[in-house]
Amino acid sequence: VQLVESGGGLVQVGGSLTLSCAASGYVDINYCMGFFRQGSDTEREGIAHIDIDGVTYYGDSVQGRFTISKDQVENTLTLQMNDLKPEDTATYYCAAGDCYGGSWIGKPPLWGKGTLVTVSS
Repeated sequence: VQLVESGGGLVQVGGSLTLSCAASGYVDINYCMGFFRQGSDTEREGIAHIDIDGVTYYGDSVQGRFTISKDQVENTLTLQMNDLKPEDTATYYCAAGDCYGGSWIGKPPLWGKGTLVTVSS
């Protein structure tokens, strides 16, 4: 199974971008899916994920600005990012794995290779 992100690029402060994640192959239907990001000098952090019931969770840094959604039929994940800030500059990774109660259980076993988002001021 491969997860492939797309949609990254350069955007100005206050702008918007939409990231997508497509799965090639079977992804366990019990897996949550979400996005992590890692900046040049920051640790990888989970920013948004969606569980098997469609409940969405967001990190404090993106709450109210980012929206995650999943197409159950196509098994694709979308992250709509609005009001982007310079601190959103990072490589964004799609991931799939177990989660419970709004948290990932361990490190997700499935990862994409990432897509770079750069927010310029």
